[in-house]
Amino acid sequence: MNLQPNQNPDDLKRVLEAALLVAVEPLTLAEIRRLFETAPANADLHSALDALSADWHGRGVELVQVADGWRFQSRPEMQPWLTRMKDEKPPRYSRAVLETLAIIAYRQPVTRGDIEDIRGVSVNPNIVKTLEERGWIEAIGHRDVPGRPTLFGTTSAFLSDLGLLSLSDLPPLEELGTLVAPNETALIPEVREHDANTVVGAIIETAGAHVPQPFCAVIEIAAPHLYESP
Repeated sequence: MNLQPNQNPDDLKRVLEAALLVAVEPLTLAEIRRLFETAPANADLHSALDALSADWHGRGVELVQVADGWRFQSRPEMQPWLTRMKDEKPPRYSRAVLETLAIIAYRQPVTRGDIEDIRGVSVNPNIVKTLEERGWIEAIGHRDVPGRPTLFGTTSAFLSDLGLLSLSDLPPLEELGTLVAPNETALIPEVREHDANTVVGAIIETAGAHVPQPFCAVIEIAAPHLYESP
């Protein structure tokens, strides 16, 4: 097959389709451009990606744009069948880990001290380490106060694992039952009993519905039976 992606829009779609189907991680526009000796204009690439997404509409797999780029992923309704392909168990995260993740996601940038003020308990260093190793948070600077504590924020991998393009796609806090009080005081007592389930579970239910294999474990950590004891 003599493809001419720079002259034929259908050939351009074929090249993009093949690259995105075999890619392990999402492909950014810059990575896509490197597929070609003479890269098509960005407008042409976006048009081809939109057309390719339309071609796959209504099928078991869809093409979406997430924070880390473009990728093919299984549709949410496919998960009951696809999960039976996996023998390994999803990771188990404690309620404290998920509370910390939710606070960072909604209040970033935050320090460990900020998280402790909100949660009302000290933050075990292993909690931060767990989230860093998972690739969901990272140090993004230091607060200009004595001691210069580290500021943490979420990563593009966190957004991509939840099938999101940006932080603005996170469900509004008012839809979750406010975990982090607007006045930065503490967890409200009514929410404290259900904070991890309510907030992180709702994040994953609302945003993570588009999470593909092999990221189905991100959905499953919201299930109560997967929580470790605090």
